[in-house]
Amino acid sequence: MSGPQARGSKPVVYILHSAKDNRTYVGSTNDFKTRLKLHNSGRVKSTKHRTPFKVLFTEEFKTIQETKKRELYYKSGAGRRNLRDFFEKL
Repeated sequence: MSGPQARGSKPVVYILHSAKDNRTYVGSTNDFKTRLKLHNSGRVKSTKHRTPFKVLFTEEFKTIQETKKRELYYKSGAGRRNLRDFFEKL
């Protein structure tokens, strides 16, 4: 999401788990609370057929540029392996 940062919100990378298809979704935003509501209400095109979602992980950053960089890493092969290893240890 772009636009001015909402008061009190911070840029975050987030990982959601779909109860419907047992898959994960990685995203980033300046307003996580609103974005999660959009995902779970079916108003995000890429996830609308996969609701409901549970939050697995969030990571805060100082800038949206940092979140975008981390999001791209988590979507890469190395990032996916790193996340898989992390969640298997839980």
